[in-house]
Amino acid sequence: MRTRTVSALLAALFTTALLLVPATPAAAHNSLQEATPARDARLTTAPTQVTLRFLQRLNPAFTTITLRDATDRQVPASAPAVDGATGTVTIEEPLANGTYTVAYRVVSRDGHPVQGSYRFTVADPAAPPAAAPSPTTDASTGTSASAPAGTSEGADASPASADASTGADDGGLPVGILVGGAVAAVAAAGVTALLLRRRRAA
Repeated sequence: MRTRTVSALLAALFTTALLLVPATPAAAHNSLQEATPARDARLTTAPTQVTLRFLQRLNPAFTTITLRDATDRQVPASAPAVDGATGTVTIEEPLANGTYTVAYRVVSRDGHPVQGSYRFTVADPAAPPAAAPSPTTDASTGTSASAPAGTSEGADASPASADASTGADDGGLPVGILVGGAVAAVAAAGVTALLLRRRRAA
């Protein structure tokens, strides 16, 4: 009896295990399986598309794939074209040399959102370098180039302001003299009045 019971329990456990194993992949979240360009790839020819293949089928309504350059500017690209578990975007402008970041966001079968990103580099010997913030730098350089003129004007203005302040000080001296003269006149008048009183009293 004990042997039969143990055998029955083992058979039940084995059957349960067989039923659970196929369900495990179905319950797994979606994940990126393959990317073109690949992660950390260094390309001598600029790509015209970005293709991502995932573990599970994609929902076109909840699939986002974007591309940004080294300045964090979003590179113009088409909406993702979804074919089963693969999503592809077409790049709408030639890529200059530089580092680019692919970012994606998809939804797995159980509705769980999955997102991630990776980088690749374009290093075409015949292509120009990526347009870094050179226009801004040029603009700031233009501003800084005009800054010395403004600085010289400011330098010219500062002596003028110093002259103005000196003028204010010069204008303050006569006022002090006038006040001192007025005080002296009042004192002299008081002394004269006292002398007159003493003479009258005498």
